[in-house]
Amino acid sequence: MDIRKAFLDYFESKGHKVYPSAPLVPDDPTLLFTNAGMVPFKSIFTGEVPAPNPPRATSSQTCIRAGGKHNDLENVGYTNRHHTFFEMLGNFSFGDYFKEDAIAYAWEFVTKVLALPQEKLWVTVHESDDEAEEIWKKHVPAERIMRFGDKDNFWQMGDTGPCGPCSEIFYDQGEEHFHSEEDRMGGEGDRFLEIWNLVFMQYERDSEGNLHPLPKPSIDTGMGLERVTAIKEGKISNYDTSLFMPLIEQVSELCGKLYLYEEGASYRVIADHIRAVTFLLAQGVNFDKEGRGYVLRRILRRAVRHGYLLGIKEPFMYRLVDTLGEIMGEQYPYIVEKADSVKEQIRLEEERFFKTIASGLELFEKELAVTGDVFSGEVAFKLYDTYGFPLDLTQDMLREKGKEVDIEGFETLMKAQRERAKAAWKGSGDAAVEGDFKALLEQFGQNSFVGYSETETESKVLALLDQNFKSVEKLQRGEEGWVFLDKTPFYAESGGQCGDRGVLEGVAEVLDTKKFFDLNLSQIKVTTKVHVGDSVKAKVDESRFEIAKHHSATHLLHAALKEILGDHVSQAGSLVEANRLRFDFSHPKALSGEEVAKIEDFVNEVIARGVPVQTDVMAVDEAKAKGAMALFGEKYGDEVRVVSMGDVSMELCGGTHVANSANIGAFFITKESGVSAGVRRIEAVVGRAAVTLAKSYRATVAKVSEEVKNKDPMLGIKRLKEEIATLKNELKTLAQSSKKELSFEKIGDTEVAVDIVEAGDIKQMIDEIKNQKPSAAVMLFQKKGDKVLLAAGVKDAPVKAGAWIKEIAPILGGGGGGRDDFAQAGGKDASRLDEALKAAKSYVTAQLQG
Repeated sequence: MDIRKAFLDYFESKGHKVYPSAPLVPDDPTLLFTNAGMVPFKSIFTGEVPAPNPPRATSSQTCIRAGGKHNDLENVGYTNRHHTFFEMLGNFSFGDYFKEDAIAYAWEFVTKVLALPQEKLWVTVHESDDEAEEIWKKHVPAERIMRFGDKDNFWQMGDTGPCGPCSEIFYDQGEEHFHSEEDRMGGEGDRFLEIWNLVFMQYERDSEGNLHPLPKPSIDTGMGLERVTAIKEGKISNYDTSLFMPLIEQVSELCGKLYLYEEGASYRVIADHIRAVTFLLAQGVNFDKEGRGYVLRRILRRAVRHGYLLGIKEPFMYRLVDTLGEIMGEQYPYIVEKADSVKEQIRLEEERFFKTIASGLELFEKELAVTGDVFSGEVAFKLYDTYGFPLDLTQDMLREKGKEVDIEGFETLMKAQRERAKAAWKGSGDAAVEGDFKALLEQFGQNSFVGYSETETESKVLALLDQNFKSVEKLQRGEEGWVFLDKTPFYAESGGQCGDRGVLEGVAEVLDTKKFFDLNLSQIKVTTKVHVGDSVKAKVDESRFEIAKHHSATHLLHAALKEILGDHVSQAGSLVEANRLRFDFSHPKALSGEEVAKIEDFVNEVIARGVPVQTDVMAVDEAKAKGAMALFGEKYGDEVRVVSMGDVSMELCGGTHVANSANIGAFFITKESGVSAGVRRIEAVVGRAAVTLAKSYRATVAKVSEEVKNKDPMLGIKRLKEEIATLKNELKTLAQSSKKELSFEKIGDTEVAVDIVEAGDIKQMIDEIKNQKPSAAVMLFQKKGDKVLLAAGVKDAPVKAGAWIKEIAPILGGGGGGRDDFAQAGGKDASRLDEALKAAKSYVTAQLQG
């Protein structure tokens, strides 16, 4: 049975609009990931935007719970039902139907569509919810309805805002499988499995904690697809179902060991984690040192370590991607389309971790041998900082030993590092925006964007907002705020393209343009005054044409990358501005100089050919059927704009473009770099920015010619290099002739020299001494202005050069280190050179005589 399809079909038949699963990275700066089915509808529930038409929805939403407040990571693999990635089936009413229909729908779906035996179903309601209990009695015997308090049966979005009682449906998995005291309704055991939560959003909680009835109560429900699948397939564990077993069986093949449930936590961890990793990568999240990318890295590394426990000592996770595609690719085709890119990114990240995992485990075991109940926070931090072991991975390993880590010690070191790096992640980096958007949508709806065909137009000011997005009647000279025009030529930032600037002629300067809940708003600084209802002439800045050139160039660049590097290339992000473009793409390694040149030539050739740029509006399915490239996470309506450049490029795109490729002018790549494992970045310029760059190159060449005193700068540089080589040889000869003869003191079998050298390469001198002497310990100092260089070398002697340097360098206000046979350092205080000399002699003497 296709439970997902059955659920969506059922609610569609009840007048619900079916919504596709929203991205795992939500359009919500307060959340790390989409962690529940209601997240895409949050702004509707909170009243920020009006309810859609129809005011009822249904979806099967992919969710991640592996970071932030909702974090199930440590339980995954060890319980029957915890997952980092899961699907939540849900139906939602936005002020439409309420408890009566929500309960009836749920009961009908569970008993008629899923055909679950009624005698195995139990229901809970909030202790105060008489209404829900009476409705449930129409469907369920009273003895199978139970009341619980706020902890179990009351839901709220935050400390304030929409909230309400909830009702949960439980499935009795049978007493034959469960025998503990907790295996009862309301207990912590697994016998009674919660499968569906119906939230009755009927109150608003104020800042004082008081509840006020909402004028239009709503419904938010969530049912775990994995749990229902287990019930329908007659399994006690979600992991024993068809959603996971093909992955577990492949892990068994990879490690060559039979999977047994009781000993199989590592298999389950891997099967769960490959789902989260694949979906996040396919949706454009990359491995990183912080934020969402770091959570992604933690999930992968936890899985790799569990593979290591199973005896898999080489990259293997990437091999599971195709199997996952066979399980889930029909519903989510992008994980199949992006499979090659995803596999390459996983493989590279695995290789990176495998280089350190053995050393890290060795350190872990060494510390474990001297650990009581609490593992050193300092060692846990070293495992994290040096060997790439996330803290929860260390905790996971300790859990198996019945021990815990010194969290306080770890956090102290972690905090110090964050302060040094200033890299603490705060939300998504975007400010949460609240304002009078709902009122604008209800009064006016979305405004009209005419900027594809016009760059100036007569418009009417429908509304003005202050800097806090609150409606005002007017803005005075010098004030900043936001203007909402009935029709606007200003493009709002989206799809990587920056927002338009410009003017409201004689009235205000337009600083930027953005979208808020699909409202196109322009940020303005008033030069005279402006009132609601005014007629204004809106005019886009000439920088728009330069932006369009850079946007069209990104399409050509994308085509060039696919042509020259291969079809595995897919876009991973972009930025389009008036003076530059940035394009991130999937590729396993740095580009060679030859590849960069070919890409640049490809784009410039299309520009030179003067290819017409055509824009067509068509149905989204028709566009994809024609082969137009679509980007995951972009919001496409029923109709889309398709931008084509001859037979070179065809993409779904809502941005602004040139009319002909020749308008782009010229294309120069300014930088190629890495973003994360398997993701590269190209930065480039076109149009006026390219002319400016070319002029700067010409000016630089002219300056070099002037400096080397030759019209041909390469000949001038060649002559200078020859002169430098000659001077180096002369200096070398001079240094050899004036080389200081060092005096040695023999201590035991070792010849010792500690001295100050005025000139020459002290490292080279030490190497020569080590080559000449059977046993030597040498430390040389050399003044460089008010600073000091020092180096130590040891051969066949009971002294460690690194330790010697660390002992002496601080005297000179410096630091350094190195190997046991050679080390060097720098000091800032040459005035203490004599003191350092004496200390160096005393140290080496004590070491050799000890």
